[in-house]
Amino acid sequence: MTRTVTSVVDGQAVPGDRTVSSLNPADLDDVVGEVSLAPGRIFTAAAVVARNAQRAWADVPAPVRGRAIAHIGRVVEENAESLARLVTREIGKPYAEALGEVREIVDTCDFFLGEGRRLYGQTVPSEMPDKQLFTFRNPVGTVAVITAGNFPVAVPSWYIVPALLTGNTIVWKPAEYSAVVSNAFYDLFVKGGGLPDGVFNLVHADGAETYAGLQESLELGYIDKVGFTGSSEVGREIGALTGRHLQTACLELGGKNPLVVTPSADLDLAVEGALFSGFGTAGQRCTSLGTVIVHESLHDEFLRRFTAAVDAAAVGDPSQDVLMGPLLDAKFAERYEKFLGWVQPQHTVHGPTGRITSGNPRPGFVGDPAKGIFYHPVVVDGVRPGDELFDQETFGPIVGVTSYRTLDEAIDLANAPGFGLSSSIYTTNPADAFAFRRGISAGMVSINNSTSGAEAHLPFGGNGKSGNGSRQSGIWVLDQFTRWQSVNWDYSGRLQKAQMDVADLDADLGFRLDES
Repeated sequence: MTRTVTSVVDGQAVPGDRTVSSLNPADLDDVVGEVSLAPGRIFTAAAVVARNAQRAWADVPAPVRGRAIAHIGRVVEENAESLARLVTREIGKPYAEALGEVREIVDTCDFFLGEGRRLYGQTVPSEMPDKQLFTFRNPVGTVAVITAGNFPVAVPSWYIVPALLTGNTIVWKPAEYSAVVSNAFYDLFVKGGGLPDGVFNLVHADGAETYAGLQESLELGYIDKVGFTGSSEVGREIGALTGRHLQTACLELGGKNPLVVTPSADLDLAVEGALFSGFGTAGQRCTSLGTVIVHESLHDEFLRRFTAAVDAAAVGDPSQDVLMGPLLDAKFAERYEKFLGWVQPQHTVHGPTGRITSGNPRPGFVGDPAKGIFYHPVVVDGVRPGDELFDQETFGPIVGVTSYRTLDEAIDLANAPGFGLSSSIYTTNPADAFAFRRGISAGMVSINNSTSGAEAHLPFGGNGKSGNGSRQSGIWVLDQFTRWQSVNWDYSGRLQKAQMDVADLDADLGFRLDES
């Protein structure tokens, strides 16, 4: 039977006003589920419910909330293979990657379950007698989380787990094309983890209705924080909307992530890193490799090895052992065709391009390409600043290659597109590694590793077109979902005025040593 998924508000299913089908992108005849999309007013209703539930949830002691996160982690772990198979089926992510993504939920829960006992404030010395100063972390309130579907369970956990731990309530709007996975995620958290009704609410809606509901919720004061993962274009709109309400959204946006290959690099390792960075998840990650920037002395040899590795990579059925499966959804295929149109006469394209079909085959393809949305992985040499392929994010299996003479030039090329999410350098020279770290604008730097592969306890996020400096993961995300409160407690029995009634010790600033 085809499952139907709806929004869930205050623990109750809420049907929408129209239905769309979520299709398996590796087998378009496989309807994964029917998704009931809600109008904007349902988003607003969910925000009201979450706001009403927030005080009671915040009153649950933080160590107990940590135990709830621990339970969720164990429930996800017990259901890891089932959830991973659903991720593979609904968005076409190769099963090994999907299983790793599910593991990231578990790792995130394992990290934050202890933070329930470490939401530390400080005792601060006062400049006055008989007075104590303290600081406390308070929850922000009600959080709207809006996420993309390329990482349908890992990325939401980066927001939802710490937000719940710190005493916030949630309205979550996932991507329409990963809606069935999203309902499974919700069930694991609420039914498996035992969260109270109203604390975590799920809304399925399209972009326009989501924006309308978010706008209304902000205007009415129901939403206190927005976390958004998606394109830079939509991120700008979300940032502008929240800014009008004196809020700063947590924005994790697109990337044009560079990989620099220096003269001292292990070339085989660099090729392996570029292959996974560029074509894992069919290049549909915010951290996917955009451009390989290779020293001119290695350019030809690197390109030979890289294109050979791309030609040999397994592509096809994501339930099998493949590097990449299909594109996520038909809309991404349409957009990817536009990116292929950015190839110019001055570029050199290696291998076939476009959709994999019987008339445009890929040798060794795993499965039947006619069933799904499969595209050739593409390497384009000779990209330079000013080319759309160099300057713009290309969400899909296409990687540019260019060359440089000096490391300063390589850093300038890496920074030129104006994104600042992830980056990588392959080198055995520590001086090059540290010079690159100092000069690159990216929020994340890998040395002899891929541009993808963040760990759950490090800050994740970007700068420039990739975000507003906010960070997810690790202790750093706590600053997104809490606000500092300072308390001064004067028990002297009199009004002591700061900077005015301050005792001081007399000093003789004219004192000098006798050098005789």
